Amino acid sequence: MAAPGPARAALRAPLCALLCLALAAAARGRPSPVKVLSDGMWRELLQDEWMVEFYAPWCPACENLQPEWEKFAEWGEDLGVNVAKVDVTEQPGLSGRFIITALPTIYHCKDGEFRRYQGARTKAAFINFISDEEWKSIEPVSSWFGPSSFLMSSMSALFKLSMWIRHGHGYLTENLGIPVWGSYAVFGLATLFLGMVLGLVMVFLADCICPSKRHRPPQLQPQPCPESAHLLKNRYEEQEADEGDISDDETEGREWSKRDSSPRGVRQRPVPSAAPLEKS
Repeated sequence: MAAPGPARAALRAPLCALLCLALAAAARGRPSPVKVLSDGMWRELLQDEWMVEFYAPWCPACENLQPEWEKFAEWGEDLGVNVAKVDVTEQPGLSGRFIITALPTIYHCKDGEFRRYQGARTKAAFINFISDEEWKSIEPVSSWFGPSSFLMSSMSALFKLSMWIRHGHGYLTENLGIPVWGSYAVFGLATLFLGMVLGLVMVFLADCICPSKRHRPPQLQPQPCPESAHLLKNRYEEQEADEGDISDDETEGREWSKRDSSPRGVRQRPVPSAAPLEKS
């Protein structure tokens, strides 16, 4: 009787392969516990507790983190924390709000406070960070640089604009067949046109807020009462009379000074003649 060992081994190999494929298909069919955030959902981070991973599909370190992040997300419901991820290549607004400079980057968000996670990237480290409240030892991001601040909102808009320009450049060069220098020329002309429009708008607003003297409405002068006008008239006449007297005195004084200084006006004293000498 032949030994059943080789036959069983031959049957076991395809069964294991089928079992692995079935498990993989079940895993693919099951929804991931990790939430995917977009630019329009960032205000959800201001409520409850979140752990958010910023990643890129081409990043090898991000790919190595995904299995641990998925396992940690399975514990999210028990820990009372929302586990999410953000693709920076598809959501530039969110990456601009958080100023993502390295990948992967993990942030802890709780009730509008944001802290950057810099611990170990394992499931156990993530669980201990939440369960032991290790995030309390990390200084939160300043309100000036928080995702909800005006500065970061402006940065988010700038990142969105840069992404839109890149998509527009790709559409012009790849879909329409325009050369690269032609695409640059289109964006340059568009920039000049927008600058002219913004300049005209600023000039119009400045003219409305601070109009020039030509366009200012005439200001009404206050009309004095009759009594004050009569008093002012009397004072004016008295001042003119005083000035006239002073001018007359000045002219008379000048005439007398001229007479005294002229050679004709100098009086000559008679010199007495010498007495005749008596003869002896």
